[in-house]
Amino acid sequence: MKILVCTDGSVHSKKALEKAAEIASGCRVSELAVIHVYDNKPESSIFYWDESTSISEEQIRQLRKIIVEDKEKRKNILLEALKFFEDKGIQVRTIFEEGHPSHTIVQIAENEGFDMIVIGSRGLGGLNKIFLGSISSAVVQEAKDCSVLTVK
Repeated sequence: MKILVCTDGSVHSKKALEKAAEIASGCRVSELAVIHVYDNKPESSIFYWDESTSISEEQIRQLRKIIVEDKEKRKNILLEALKFFEDKGIQVRTIFEEGHPSHTIVQIAENEGFDMIVIGSRGLGGLNKIFLGSISSAVVQEAKDCSVLTVK
């Protein structure tokens, strides 16, 4: 069995890591991978402007710095998950992707033949959940050829 576990660093995603470790310890798991997907589109950011907005070179440098720092924070989420599994003696592969989270998770699971996706019931979305819908709900709806375990 191949398991793909999703993380965003939230409390619920840490519970998903724990459940995936429990499953991996009790079953024949041929592969366990942990994925973090970040959406780096301008409309998902607090920074938004259009062609009529004037932006200075300094503002562009600051924005680039913020984007790089955010990407590093997101990589650290995966490193924490990797350490979690290593501390339990469980071999895991990490996947770091940019894109729409639910679509990307489902696409990776499909392309790589995962049998199960383990995902927390809620993430770090906050108000985004109200406007965009839950990532975990979307994964449940979109996944066709694998089971989805939603962990509370």
